[in-house]
Amino acid sequence: MKTLARMNIGRWSAALLLGIAWMAHAQSYSIDWYKIAGGGGTSTGGTYQVSGTIGQHDAGGPLTGGSYSLTGGFWSLISVVQTAGLPNLTITHAGNSIIVLWPDTGSYTLQQNSNLAGGSWTSSVYTITATNGTSSITLPSPAGNLFFRLKQ
Repeated sequence: MKTLARMNIGRWSAALLLGIAWMAHAQSYSIDWYKIAGGGGTSTGGTYQVSGTIGQHDAGGPLTGGSYSLTGGFWSLISVVQTAGLPNLTITHAGNSIIVLWPDTGSYTLQQNSNLAGGSWTSSVYTITATNGTSSITLPSPAGNLFFRLKQ
């Protein structure tokens, strides 16, 4: 009888140890940081090309060097394609406004178009302000696309 009792205690001990091991193995885990990202594309212009993906909401601040700046994350509402040898056209986002800046050379006209692939370019309808050798316009953030260029 003692042998049978010892066998039962051994079985119960083994079952208890297996149960504890199974419970430890079956503990849930959590991933407290993740990213849902996909898509992307390539932007080209002149001799420049940038490829990236969308959905990187947690990307860091801009990387800068010389006259170049690269901002990671979602494709920006603002995109500038620079043509070598021509004045820089700078577009910045400030609150609910867009500011377009360029050197005040007097020989360029700011034009705009809502369709980059076609349509006609027209002189900008926004008031141009010239200060310290820089021309600028300020406009509310557009609901759709709005493209700018300098025409000589």
